[in-house]
Amino acid sequence: KTSFFQALNIPTKIAKGSIEIVSNVHLIHVDTKVGASEATLLQMLGVKPFHYGLVVENIYDNGSVFAPEILDITDEQLIGKFKSAVANVAAVSLEIGYCTQASVPHSLINGFKKVLAVAVETDITFPLAEGIKAYIADPSAFAAAAGPVAAAVEETAAPAKKEESEEEESDDDMGFSLFD
Repeated sequence: KTSFFQALNIPTKIAKGSIEIVSNVHLIHVDTKVGASEATLLQMLGVKPFHYGLVVENIYDNGSVFAPEILDITDEQLIGKFKSAVANVAAVSLEIGYCTQASVPHSLINGFKKVLAVAVETDITFPLAEGIKAYIADPSAFAAAAGPVAAAVEETAAPAKKEESEEEESDDDMGFSLFD
């Protein structure tokens, strides 16, 4: 067997009844054809360095040929497309008045906004409407929550808003738009 190693220019020595390879030898390289003698040596040593796989060059589907980059879809892209589709289903369902699982939350919020608008215009009250009624009755009480930045913005925008406020006093929604 030592002659087999010598034919491949691999330095060996015999120690304790076995053949030892003296130095590291790079036997095969990536993308090169493995010869019969190298394959026999690897088989003798019990080494199986081969990795098999496919390299997709083109994709054929229903008469169309696509590049392999089409398969490079991330989970985020799939989730984004799914969210977009659900939003479209909800929008169509709301428009045609057909109740679906995607449109129910929007229908509930729209119903709440209508009930809240009725509560604001009448003497009807419920716990969630009391906060809105208190804000409409005295907006300056909630100005402390906005902080000094809002006050500075109000001072600079006040002269321009005076002219607009006279025209917008007949606004039906009173500047209130919940969840829009």
